[in-house]
This record gives sequence, structure tokens and C-alpha cells, in this order.
Amino acid sequence: MNCRIIDINNIETLSVIAENFPEGIQEAFNKLKSNLTSLKGLKFYGAALIKSDGVEYRACFESAEKKEIPELEKFTIPGGKYASCKLKDWNKRTGEIKNLFKQMMTGYKTDLSRPQVEFYKSQKELILMLPVYA
Repeated sequence: MNCRIIDINNIETLSVIAENFPEGIQEAFNKLKSNLTSLKGLKFYGAALIKSDGVEYRACFESAEKKEIPELEKFTIPGGKYASCKLKDWNKRTGEIKNLFKQMMTGYKTDLSRPQVEFYKSQKELILMLPVYA
């Protein structure tokens, strides 16, 4: 797997927490998108925080307008160093995402205080971002 280390700033988003993981991911994104009048110009993310009682997964979007939507919760994807890998044709390969993150964790010292992030760059390209220590 070909990864590189990137450094990102905090990303301010609006989000929906999935009711269960991983089964509730699509439902969370559907709920998120149902609150939007247009998807144009928006950046979508998935943020999975490993907790003692399981995984808290958030479907998120960042918009240039920074508007508030009462049904959606503000959430900050923390900045810092991340191992970043591309997954092409992710729509056909969603079952591989968990294992790819596991593979990444074997090569990097993972910061479990920050979420693992999926950046949906396009319909074809997903960027997996694993929080790491410098």
C-alpha cells in the first residue's frame, strides 16, 4: 500500500452520528444529505473514532459557507499528521476499507485520540487518513 504522511488543519464540519457501525454508515450519509439543498461544492468525510464501547462513526461535510443546520451536529476533524492512502473505485470496494486501515496501522504509530478519516474526494477516489504520531 502506497501511503504518504500529510499534515492537515482542523476541518470544521456538520455531521450525523451513525446509529451503529458499520451497518449504519449509509443511513447516516443519507440523513446528512437529506438536510442539504445541494451537494455541489461540498466535501464529504467519514470519521471513525475508536472508543472503549465500540466505534463512533460520523458522516460529515465541510462547506465553504459554514452555515448551521439544526438537525446536524458540529464536529471538528482534528488537524495534525495523518498517513494518507488512495483507494480507487471505492464504491465497488467498501468492504476493503476496514482491512486497509488495519494494514496502515501496522506501518505507523497510530494516534487513537483522533478519528480515522475517509475523505470522499470523488465518486471514484477515496482518501483514507490514519492519524499518526510525528
